[in-house]
Amino acid sequence: MPAHVLILGGTTEARRLATALAARPGLRVTTSLAGRVSRPGAVDGEVRVGGFGGAAGLADWLRAHRVTALVDATHPFADRITANAAEAARTTGVPHAVLRRPGWDLDADWHPVTSLEEAARLVPRLGRRVFLSTGRLGLAAFADLTDTQFVVRSVEPPEPPLPPHCELALARGPFTLADELDLFRAYRVDVLVTKDSGGAATAPKLAAARSLSLPVIVVRRPELPSGVRALPDVDGVLDWLAGVIPPADAGAADTCP
Repeated sequence: MPAHVLILGGTTEARRLATALAARPGLRVTTSLAGRVSRPGAVDGEVRVGGFGGAAGLADWLRAHRVTALVDATHPFADRITANAAEAARTTGVPHAVLRRPGWDLDADWHPVTSLEEAARLVPRLGRRVFLSTGRLGLAAFADLTDTQFVVRSVEPPEPPLPPHCELALARGPFTLADELDLFRAYRVDVLVTKDSGGAATAPKLAAARSLSLPVIVVRRPELPSGVRALPDVDGVLDWLAGVIPPADAGAADTCP
């Protein structure tokens, strides 16, 4: 049986990792997507969609499909999935790592918070026209702010509850600095609320806020489970996999990750 790598995906890094692994003979790669986006981007290798049924269900899947290594490449704020993956790996003994892009270096005058609820409490003190860039699943935290105008950008329409004064900007990134400046000016944004998702793809909105001297509320990412191996990029994961997958399972030496 070929070595089998399961990637918990949904990020740009997950797609890049799948592409790198799917090109290697003698290696099977499966990417699991949560299914929250109806038209996800193309992913190389095998793809499954939907949940596993918690940590126990994922552990059963790892055993049934003879997974050699598990890579959690989900969004930095997908803390429930990350916790389930860590528990399933511990239960089954499957080698496990988290592909987690580094967080942003916060400006001294930004406002770090620990939750969306804390961000919502801070918003009225900083402005009244808010670009809310926290994902379409966390908007309920702002639903009680009746005196604030929100602009929400999302690939697909978010589900209620939503803030009462909310304009949707449906679009798929990546976005340039010029794009973000145009959006902020068009909607007269005076506050940015975002999550510390890290990486370069979403950094232009931070640069735009800095250019316009706008206050920025940043929700800090949750801590990883204790003892989990965190790797910052695709190359780091490939190096780790090279030491995890036995040569006999990976095929010829030049096919090892």
